[in-house]
Amino acid sequence: MRAAQPADRLPLDQQVDVLHGILGQSPVFLEVLRRARRLGLPGCYLAAGCVAQTVWNVLGSRPPDEGIRDYDLPYFEPSDLSWEAEDRAIQAAEQIFAGLPVAVEVRNEARVHLWYEAHFGVPCPPYSSTEAAIDTFPSTASCVGIRLEEDDRWRVYAPYGLSDLLGLVVRPNPTLAPRHVYEEKVSRWRRQWPSLSILPWPR
Repeated sequence: MRAAQPADRLPLDQQVDVLHGILGQSPVFLEVLRRARRLGLPGCYLAAGCVAQTVWNVLGSRPPDEGIRDYDLPYFEPSDLSWEAEDRAIQAAEQIFAGLPVAVEVRNEARVHLWYEAHFGVPCPPYSSTEAAIDTFPSTASCVGIRLEEDDRWRVYAPYGLSDLLGLVVRPNPTLAPRHVYEEKVSRWRRQWPSLSILPWPR
């Protein structure tokens, strides 16, 4: 009998189905996804580490929420770049996600360029969308965003595909984030998920 093809070698449409099945094993992930739609934030995705780490947990036969520090919820609202406007979204999210056993981090990607350099040491050009922000996350495996549409269909944004994610490969994405950001993240990931294949920062 022919062995089943590894998930990271499947065609992309089948990889999306595999991803859906994996993330569907996390009641917390699904509940955050459902409640996020109620916020009505423009360009909103559940993205980054919570997606990748849920996948790593399930593929490693671990509890799906183990070791996940927070659930990132980026959105894009360029009409008001004030901290006060973003804080209103954060306060609304605190009410929406009240009672869940996780922290949900809400961030307006339209204003990231205002503080990024002071925080990370490199300038960040203004983003044009949430998708443009996801393009620059430090690892290709975490450059994934998921949104629940009004018809309950999942919209999956994965600019570098899903093969690294499903293949447990952590590959640096030097588009924006500096080397130390990547290396700080993978240092923790290596301890938490030792089965990962972590690739070094390019010379």
